[in-house]
Amino acid sequence: MTQYIYGKNTVIESLKGNKPVYEVYLMKNAKDDKVLSLAKAKNVKVHMVRHKDELTQLVGQVVHQGIVAVVESYRYYSLDEIIQAIPQGKQPLLLMLDGLEDPHNLGAILRTCDAIEVDGVIIGKNRSVGLSSTVAKVSTGAIDHVKVAQVTNLSRTLDELKKQGFWVVGCDLNQSQDYRSIDYNMPLVVVIGSEGFGISRLVRKNCDMNVVLPMTGHVTSLNASVASAVILYQIYNSRHPLK
Repeated sequence: MTQYIYGKNTVIESLKGNKPVYEVYLMKNAKDDKVLSLAKAKNVKVHMVRHKDELTQLVGQVVHQGIVAVVESYRYYSLDEIIQAIPQGKQPLLLMLDGLEDPHNLGAILRTCDAIEVDGVIIGKNRSVGLSSTVAKVSTGAIDHVKVAQVTNLSRTLDELKKQGFWVVGCDLNQSQDYRSIDYNMPLVVVIGSEGFGISRLVRKNCDMNVVLPMTGHVTSLNASVASAVILYQIYNSRHPLK
């Protein structure tokens, strides 16, 4: 199956990678030599269009930056594929998203995951956002580099990972400790809950410990992508301290 993606960085990353790209639609006034060069190198047909409405008909009312591409649909990896791809000697790090529904949040999270080399992201098949063109655009190409697994049962998946030696840290207020107080040097799964409801009960039961981000202002919670970034960079800091 194929799907449309849009946005300059998103299309460029697809053209640079191994993912099949079948066609590119480019506004004449947005002519980009880098896009044209990459497309030529991969023998991808480029359609030059005159009006942005032609692109809007393909991807809807989005900020497409004058460029759209037809690519192979984004694939999901199995959990075994993700674990087997972890480099030898690297401390494993997985991120589980429990009920996340906003594609903008998922795209931003994938961008952070790529930045600090998270080994894989786990999402649910039901009531959860999937890999879409909006996610691809917001991730600015990170979607092509971060492995994502889509599983039927999150709590069962955590149980399987714990049997393989992973520890599970949930971002949750229940019986939590400051996120800065933990040594994250262990095989780890970080769980981030949904935008409105947090971590579900069954998933929470599988968490070995919970962490909370201190909130001293007037708001009581952070956006899921922001919370993910803060915790993931704390893990990076814990594993790679300045010398």
